[in-house]
Amino acid sequence: MRVLNVNNILDPRIGGGTVERTSQMSRHLVKAGVECSVLTSSCGMSEDRVACMPGVSVTALPCLNQRFQLPRLSLGKICRLVKKADVIHLMNHWTVLNALVYLAIRRYRKPYVVCPAGALPIFGRSRLIKQVYNATIGRRIVVDAKRFIAVTSSEIPHYLAYGGEREKVVVIPNGISAENFQVRDDHGFRQHFKLPDKPIILFVGRLNAIKGPDLLLDAFLSLGADFSNYQLVFAGPDGGMLAGLRREAARYPDGDRVHFIGYLAGAEKSSAYHAASLLVIPSRQEAMSIVAVEAGICGTPVLLTDQCGFDSIAEIGGGLVVPASAVGLVAGIRQLIAIDDELPSMGERLRQYVCRDFLWENIVGRYISLYEQMLSEAVKKNGRQ
Repeated sequence: MRVLNVNNILDPRIGGGTVERTSQMSRHLVKAGVECSVLTSSCGMSEDRVACMPGVSVTALPCLNQRFQLPRLSLGKICRLVKKADVIHLMNHWTVLNALVYLAIRRYRKPYVVCPAGALPIFGRSRLIKQVYNATIGRRIVVDAKRFIAVTSSEIPHYLAYGGEREKVVVIPNGISAENFQVRDDHGFRQHFKLPDKPIILFVGRLNAIKGPDLLLDAFLSLGADFSNYQLVFAGPDGGMLAGLRREAARYPDGDRVHFIGYLAGAEKSSAYHAASLLVIPSRQEAMSIVAVEAGICGTPVLLTDQCGFDSIAEIGGGLVVPASAVGLVAGIRQLIAIDDELPSMGERLRQYVCRDFLWENIVGRYISLYEQMLSEAVKKNGRQ
């Protein structure tokens, strides 16, 4: 079986969780004996990203525009990749690359799945452009897919709103590779980033509105002297909010307990999760937070909003779910810090949950079974024609 994964970007600084999902899925498909290729753009590409996917053939089209990640119209190359593949997997939604691949898919009548990972609702900037995209081709890309991948059941209404059929939806969650999060060096991590020896409340992600870092900052600063023993650490690339967040923190006497340490990867990221007492995910909209799974594999409990589609974390006792507001986050932080001696056991419950249900070694088998089912259906359909 030959699978083509399509993601317009493989730079984790810009692409976030879908980049990690594409990389890990592709790597584990190859480990399971599947021939896997990735089609992307050259925007932010690096040798390290390719090296983390041994055995995966990566084709990167030249990027003509960084903001909109517009690839060069290499229709011949796209057609050759689509024609060779048995199944195509489209990541994200608002991309020109997906539209170009979709046109090739129609030409060669190939079965494909879509996985927007929470991106279907129109949110944030470029609303008019997104409306035009959906009207011209985006909605068709979704509806014509053989299957819709939802990373949580909360995504199902998104597909139905596009006119998708419920029976086409398959829920397959984000996964984690445990070997990537074995490094722990609490002292070295604090020393490297000049962090005080105080308990850490951690944020990991892009500093943009959809991720809600402003909500978390407001919540933390409003706690004031009651939680003077804690520090807040933002780990992630600037998505347009860094300067404003710095200014807001500087307005408060407790602003010196807020630290912005930038994008983390590899051993530094692993150490950050291990060093933290609590990870907070203040997202205004999210399908299923990969950082919640990453924290979980490190045994770090999670406070997240009810817009993350991951309420099961609270159900298994691995954290707490609150409304997506500064008020909700304040209440959640107060509740968890009041029982800070129980946080390690909450983290351990979350770790066990992640190991049971979210390891890529197990999840990749669900993709392979789905692809095999789709190919079987295609054979039966062609036999009837």
